[in-house]
Amino acid sequence: VQLQASGGGLVQPGGSLRLSCAASGITSDDYAIGWFRQAAGKAREGVREGVSCIRRSDGLTHYKDSVKGRFTISRDSADNTVYLQMNSLKPEDTGVYYCAAELGEPTMHLSEGVYDAWGQGTLVTVSS
Repeated sequence: VQLQASGGGLVQPGGSLRLSCAASGITSDDYAIGWFRQAAGKAREGVREGVSCIRRSDGLTHYKDSVKGRFTISRDSADNTVYLQMNSLKPEDTGVYYCAAELGEPTMHLSEGVYDAWGQGTLVTVSS
């Protein structure tokens, strides 16, 4: 399983970014893709907080409370890509964003421990 995250960048507060996660090597529809982020201050602790996830089979989604109404996760079934549209960005959204795959009967938990495969991170910086 390979995951390729992209789309990070520098944006002003209130701005928008769209992250993409291209998945390959997953042989069934029984999985979920999640987005996690690691804030700069948490890098040493290795803590990544779950932001949102989506189930491949039916599009069921789940969001961290602090991003509800601002972030939208979606999937493109044609090419196994998952998107995270981030609007009304705040400085506290800054961090390295990772996408991950939970394989086989996904729990839809935003906990990094249940995810089986990870992509590299993409940096999102929200600053004026």
